[in-house]
Amino acid sequence: MALARDDRSLLAQWWWTVSHTMLGAVGLLLTTGFVLSLAASPAVAVRKGLEPFHFVERHAVFALLGAAIVLGLSMLKPVDVRRSSLIVAGGALAGLLAVLFAGPEINGAQRWLAVAGQQLQPSEIFKPAFVVLSAWLLAESVRTNSLVMLAASIGLLGCAVVLLALEPDIGQSTLLILVWTGLFFLSGQPLKWMGVILVAGVVLAATAYFGFEHVASRVDRFWHPASGDTYQMDRARESFVAGGWLGRGPGEGTIKSTLPDAHTDFIMAVVAEEYGVLACLLLLALYAFIVWRAMARAWIEPSPFVRLAISGLVLLVSAQALINMGVNVGLLPAKGMTLPFISYGGSSTVGTSIAFGFLLALTRRRTDQARPGAAFRPVRQMPLDRTVQGTRPT
Repeated sequence: MALARDDRSLLAQWWWTVSHTMLGAVGLLLTTGFVLSLAASPAVAVRKGLEPFHFVERHAVFALLGAAIVLGLSMLKPVDVRRSSLIVAGGALAGLLAVLFAGPEINGAQRWLAVAGQQLQPSEIFKPAFVVLSAWLLAESVRTNSLVMLAASIGLLGCAVVLLALEPDIGQSTLLILVWTGLFFLSGQPLKWMGVILVAGVVLAATAYFGFEHVASRVDRFWHPASGDTYQMDRARESFVAGGWLGRGPGEGTIKSTLPDAHTDFIMAVVAEEYGVLACLLLLALYAFIVWRAMARAWIEPSPFVRLAISGLVLLVSAQALINMGVNVGLLPAKGMTLPFISYGGSSTVGTSIAFGFLLALTRRRTDQARPGAAFRPVRQMPLDRTVQGTRPT
């Protein structure tokens, strides 16, 4: 079916305004995740006493669902993205609260809800909506010089961090704080707040270390490997050496038979052993390409809200990917964070799909976009309306 440029249907308007390169990159990332699940998941399923393709089949289902979510959300207008985020965030916050009372305890944490026979992790769904709402609140706080909007943004972050800490899920809390801090400074807030945020960060880090035993254990094992069990991280690092540049070949790896989280947190180790370091670098380049294309679109975006939302969503996905990769190569302590669209996980796939759907929607071409570079003038230095300057409007 051919779509003409003068076709005014919703599908045609979407097709001629969405970034085809970004859409293709996201599709390639989603497809790559399914292919890699064929390498990492069967051995884990057999070790757990399940059918060999149990996780592969489930990954395929969630990948198809994720593709539908990406395509559906990418058709939204920026105002609809903001409204959708409000609905998603409200539902996810209710889920985060419900988890504390009705969620089953798994490995010492309450992070999941049973929904229609499936385990749902509300924090994964909340993250992209949180980013969009934070971007809007911070952009409005600068545009209107409103402390109320700034306080609302801080309150949203505080509410999320408290609920996540009670589960506990310090990794997701840290990710949200990092993304919010990036948005705070990108929005053009006064640099005098830097000291306050740094002090708050130190206090929160110390609270996490001394207040949560598992956090202290992971940090101690990272700095002093002899102080505890570092089996998974040691085996992950060894896989990069064993695989070399080109890998042992598909199906020839052994690490997936010994790592409990080979199909989730440590899937990069499986990729390194079977396909080589070069494949890992290509995967990293795919994430980098999506970041570059999104920020190139943000560069010509005149709306502070849209610009911030694009930057925040890019920061969310890239930071999570870098944290996962950093853990796999031993540069960061273990955090239990998935690799977006690559690791197995239904909630993770749905949450990442929402993020990419919003990102594609916000980066669509619009007639109100400015010339390259114009959008990145600080908000406080944007030209004032002529009526405000005291001159008569033309």
